[in-house]
Amino acid sequence: MNYVSEKTEKQQKPKKLRIYTANSRKPAVIAMWLLFVCGFAFAVYKNFTAIDTHTVHEKEIVEHRVEDTSGVEAFVRNFAKTYYSWSNNKDSVAQRIDALTGYLTEDLQRLTADTVRSDVAVSSSVQDVQIWSVEQDGSENDFAVVFTVAQMISDGKKKDTVSSVYKTAVHKDDNGDMVITQAPTITGKPAKSAYTPKAAEPDGTVSAAESEDIADFLTTFFTLYPTATEKELSYYVSGDSMPPVKCADYTFSQLKSTVLNKNGDTVTATVAVEYLDSVTKMTQISQFELALKLVGWELENRRVMYAFVRGKVASNEV
Repeated sequence: MNYVSEKTEKQQKPKKLRIYTANSRKPAVIAMWLLFVCGFAFAVYKNFTAIDTHTVHEKEIVEHRVEDTSGVEAFVRNFAKTYYSWSNNKDSVAQRIDALTGYLTEDLQRLTADTVRSDVAVSSSVQDVQIWSVEQDGSENDFAVVFTVAQMISDGKKKDTVSSVYKTAVHKDDNGDMVITQAPTITGKPAKSAYTPKAAEPDGTVSAAESEDIADFLTTFFTLYPTATEKELSYYVSGDSMPPVKCADYTFSQLKSTVLNKNGDTVTATVAVEYLDSVTKMTQISQFELALKLVGWELENRRVMYAFVRGKVASNEV
C-alpha cells in the first residue's frame, strides 16, 4: 500500500536581489556647493569693490568743496581791468593789446584785436570789478566766471558810468598758470532770490510777567553792550557767547522786536535791536538769536537777573 505524504513542502521564498542604484543627488549637491562658494566669493569681491568706489567718490567730493578759486578770481579781476581800460589815443590802444597777451590765448588775441580801434573817440577806466561766481566747467582745470565791470566812459568833458555783466572761461594748469579761453560774453546778472526764511513765532510758553522781566533785562544789556568790557559782560554772559564789540559810536534806541519761547529752564530769544550811529547818522538794526537762563534776583532793585548761555549775532543796516 502506497502512502502518499500529504505533507506539502513549503515553498521557499525567493531571495530578494540587492538592487544598486547610482546616487543621482550627489552631483547635484556638489554643484550646489560650488554655486554657493562662487556666489559667496563674488559677493565678497563686490563688497570690497563697492567700498573702494564709495571711498574714492567721497574723496572727490571733498576735493571739489575745498577747491581754492581766489587765484582765478584775482586773475579775472586783473584781466577785466586791462580789457576794459584805454585812452583815446593810438599808444594807449597799442599798450592795451600788448598787455592782453598776458591773459588771452593766441586765438582770442586775434579775435579781440579790434575790440578797441586805434581811432576810438572815448576813454574808459574801470571803477570796479565784482566776481559773482566761479564754477568748475567740464573739468577740474576749467572754470566759468561771471563778473560785473563798472566803467567810467569819458567823451571830452562828458562822463558816464556804465555797468555790464559778462561771463568768461579760465583754464588753470596744474602748476597754477592760467589763461582766458573765452572772450567776455554778455550774460545776465544774478537776480534776487524768492527765498524767505521761516520767521520766529512765540509759542505761548513764556508768561506776560516773564516777558516783561526779560524785556527789561535785554534793554539793560543792549544799552551797555556797544561799549561793555569783557569784565562787564561777564555779569551777563556765560563764557564767550556774546563777545565785546567796542562800538562807542552806537547808542541804544529800542528793542525793535522780541520773540520769546521756553524749553525747560532755558528761554530762547530772537531779538532785533535798534541803534543810532552817531558818526553816519544811520539807524543800525542788529539781530540776535539768544538763549537765556534765570540766575536769580537783584534784591536792591527788585529785578530779575538772567544770563546769556548762547548767542548768535547777525546784523543788517537799514
